[in-house]
Amino acid sequence: MVTCLRAVLLSLVTILGGCAASKTLTPDDVEHLESRAKARWELLEQRNWSAAYDFMSPAYRDVFTRDMYERRFSYMVQWELTSVEVVNYDAAAAVASVAVRVMSRPVKQTSAASKAIGAVPSRFVEQWILQDGEWWYSANL
Repeated sequence: MVTCLRAVLLSLVTILGGCAASKTLTPDDVEHLESRAKARWELLEQRNWSAAYDFMSPAYRDVFTRDMYERRFSYMVQWELTSVEVVNYDAAAAVASVAVRVMSRPVKQTSAASKAIGAVPSRFVEQWILQDGEWWYSANL
């Protein structure tokens, strides 16, 4: 009985120790996440909505089809990715906040004002979830 109790306690300590170790992201984790976010935005820049869909979380893809996802986008704005940075990580929820900066410009400049303004900087804070060892973009619905 005592041996069994010790084994259970040792297992709990090991499990809790493993959880405590994952409170922060390693530099490799950050690099992988930023790489995923950059790859997704490069596809959005190219207007490759179908390939960008593959970065959506499994839960999102269970509900929304590729075609539904593609219909969310417009050809009226052109983006240019300028930076990606992990700004926060919630280990308990396995969610990271990623700040993405892009230059946005209208595809069709219909006025002198839009021509004069040109590209406008934009900053998005995206939520990425860690599931089964991979980072997935979590859409704001």
